[in-house]
Amino acid sequence: MSVTLSQANINPCAFNTALASNKNNITVIYLLGFHDMDRFNVLLFILLLIIYCVTILGNSLIITLVAFSKNLHSPMYFFLTQLSIADILLTTNISPVTLNIILHPQTSISFPECITQLYFFILIEGFECFLLTMMSYDRYLAICAPLHYVSIMNHVLCIKLVVASWLLGCTVALILIHGINQLYFCQSNTIDHFFCDYYPLMELSCSDVSMARIEATFMCIFAIVLPFFVILISYVYIVLTILKISTFSRRLKSFSTCSSHLTVVSIFYGTLIGTYMIPNEGQTQILSKTVALLYTVLTPLLNPFIYSLRNNDIKKALRKFTNNQKGF
Repeated sequence: MSVTLSQANINPCAFNTALASNKNNITVIYLLGFHDMDRFNVLLFILLLIIYCVTILGNSLIITLVAFSKNLHSPMYFFLTQLSIADILLTTNISPVTLNIILHPQTSISFPECITQLYFFILIEGFECFLLTMMSYDRYLAICAPLHYVSIMNHVLCIKLVVASWLLGCTVALILIHGINQLYFCQSNTIDHFFCDYYPLMELSCSDVSMARIEATFMCIFAIVLPFFVILISYVYIVLTILKISTFSRRLKSFSTCSSHLTVVSIFYGTLIGTYMIPNEGQTQILSKTVALLYTVLTPLLNPFIYSLRNNDIKKALRKFTNNQKGF
């Protein structure tokens, strides 16, 4: 299953205009996937299918619990539901195509479908970068300015922050897709990857890709480096504030409210920076694909567990929800 152009037509950013002007000599893209692991195809398919199903169920459960429990109607959990929605969209954009490639080596998709998958991938990853920054701001206010937290982080501001995150992610995606759209593709149409990623697709071009690389660098700085820097500054202030708390138990309780977010940030930004910001000329294809699996498949799987296993409020909501379901 792959993302189709009909899905793109409903996108508010209307990026189809970026596809209209693309003229090249290739109409399909072949994805090699994990061709160097043919002996483990069945095992890999089963593993990724289980991960995909658990990811959908886990993130759907988080959304359901937050909607069901009034105790979870707070800004932190509102942002968490948005993260879960983004994780469901991301894994649905990547995993079905990947599963199809494992079963059918050298799967081909049309060039517009490849561009569409890339667009949604950039949009969702960009959104998560900005959303995690908004979540760090929420934790900063809760710990460093608790008396003003309720008045500042109200429902209207939460919605504005989420909408701003989507719009910023959409802007980054449009700029990068426009850069790809300006390139000319004439010869090779095979990508040694399991989805249409930006740099592997750009390498197929017969054009001068220097401008596209410059655009990608600036967008990575804007969408990855700057948000990560803001998160680091937020946590510097958070740690300094926590260290001023007199009792150890209160310090531990304050830090525990940030530990899940900090874990997710470390995994998410660590893999993105390693992939898109650090030169990887000496990196093997197997290592490159493994790292890509971390931020496209495993991170959406881990997020619900990281937030639920370390969060007593979610555990209580889950028990209450389960008991109510048994009552029916």
